[in-house]
Amino acid sequence: MSKTPATDSPSWFTPKRLLLIFCIINMINYVDRGAIASNGVNGSLGTCTESGVCTSGNGIQGDFNLDNFQDGVLSSAFMVGLLVASPIFASLAKSHNPFRLIGVGLSVWTFATAGCGSSFNFWSIAIFRMLVGVGEASFISLAAPFIDDNAPVAEKTAWLAMFYMCIPAGTALGYVYGGIVGSHINWRFAFWGEAFLMLPFAVLGFVMKPLNLKGLTGGSIVEVSTGEDAIIFHGHPPSSGSSYKASSKAPKLKNVSKIRSQFSRFYYDMMALLREKVYVVNVLGYVCYNFVIGAYSYWGPKAGYNIYHMSNADLLFGGLTIVCGIFGTLAGGYILDHMDATMSNSFKLLSGSTLLGAIFCFSAFCFSNLYAFLALFAVGELFVFATQAPVNYVCLHSVKPSLRPLSMAMSTVSIHIFGDVPSAPLVGVLQDYVDNWRETSLILTSILFLAAGVWFIGVFLHGVDRSNEEEASSDIDNEEVSTEPLLDHNSSQAPYTEP
Repeated sequence: MSKTPATDSPSWFTPKRLLLIFCIINMINYVDRGAIASNGVNGSLGTCTESGVCTSGNGIQGDFNLDNFQDGVLSSAFMVGLLVASPIFASLAKSHNPFRLIGVGLSVWTFATAGCGSSFNFWSIAIFRMLVGVGEASFISLAAPFIDDNAPVAEKTAWLAMFYMCIPAGTALGYVYGGIVGSHINWRFAFWGEAFLMLPFAVLGFVMKPLNLKGLTGGSIVEVSTGEDAIIFHGHPPSSGSSYKASSKAPKLKNVSKIRSQFSRFYYDMMALLREKVYVVNVLGYVCYNFVIGAYSYWGPKAGYNIYHMSNADLLFGGLTIVCGIFGTLAGGYILDHMDATMSNSFKLLSGSTLLGAIFCFSAFCFSNLYAFLALFAVGELFVFATQAPVNYVCLHSVKPSLRPLSMAMSTVSIHIFGDVPSAPLVGVLQDYVDNWRETSLILTSILFLAAGVWFIGVFLHGVDRSNEEEASSDIDNEEVSTEPLLDHNSSQAPYTEP
């Protein structure tokens, strides 16, 4: 039978609505990161003076009697779930609709944050923090490719900057949010509030018409009319002689074959990813960078309180990071678009901005005057946050379209497992050893110089933009690959109608 395309609006989403929704989700996600690090939620242990006067602890650390190492572990526990789930979600995106996978992930995230507020000891909250990582895994590997697909060509880096601006802004807002809720109500309500805010977006992932990604087959949607009703097919439209009813007695061997195919696909995709020198160097620099940023975000308020005796460290650090994070991240994106977004220019901006940021942040901790510290640290943060859009632009454009979810997933896994995951507890151990927050902060900040050096190597790699390369026809499953974004202004999805 003949099939004629019929014009239909692909989705309620427009590119700008999609960007706005993803920015809000990303903001809530990082509010959680900031909240658990805030003095109001994180708290402190009880203390006793030499005269025998004791004060009770507060927050998570005080309620569960955690030492600095255990306290640092809580900030990194989500990485266990993220490490396991990120590659899985990235691989499933080739056989399942990516937008539905985001809905699944956000549902897990909502449940896990509500569980954090209901935890009763160190191990219970640690397990729920791991589940937070599972929920985050689907979103972090798939959101950026969606944005990259649908952003205007001349503003791709700027759109990515808007999305990644939510990382520092959300973290900083989390400091303020956690400090206020933890101090005036109870730290548990901070987690319950986050779960409430995320719930509508988790539901949205299931009720809205799915979107697909360029370079992936699992997200393609074909609508076939069968009289009164319409059937939505994920993948290819059925042949004219095929039945629409799936057999419920699929052979077990077929299921085993599918699992083996998924593992085989993942292996070959990983090998292809590791052969991309530009991508590897970019991630190595990102690891060094995130080692510092992760420790700053967790220990920053506590270090500021101890070095400069800030009575309102949560609010001060939060406000400073919000302003510098927003302007620095947006500036990085717009500057790269103005320079012409190429691999070489991206690395020039990454290395130069990180070097200047390292100099100002290192100098800030050398001053004992609070106002001198704030001025220098603010300038340093502006330069440091200017890297967010360029580094993720390289992750997306140094690989073929079908590898983008995996490239984002493995980038995120790498910067966490080698970056902020070990940095929080290691800085806690270092502080326990030197017992001087100023020295600890200077040692930590010096690692930014290493990040600048690694990214400088990328300038000489002569990388090319591979985001528009056509996929090879000999894919593992010999499937057609979608190369057009769903939210294209000039075209809409054309469902097939069968008379």
